Amino acid sequence: MSDVDIERFHLELSAGVKPVMHGWWGRKRTAEHQDLSWIGSSGSINGARIVLTKRADDGERVIASWSQEP
Repeated sequence: MSDVDIERFHLELSAGVKPVMHGWWGRKRTAEHQDLSWIGSSGSINGARIVLTKRADDGERVIASWSQEP
């Protein structure tokens, strides 16, 4: 049995203030790969913002973010 926390890394795509999609991953490498994938496939959405956070005992910490320049 694995001790990986399947909800450790959270990725969220929003357009303006509206959330479009999100997901959880247990491994940083997988979450970072998905982050780059979302930038490539959804980065052209008007006002797109993609944020990758890591859940910790004291809350969530942003480890990567990307936004479409106006």
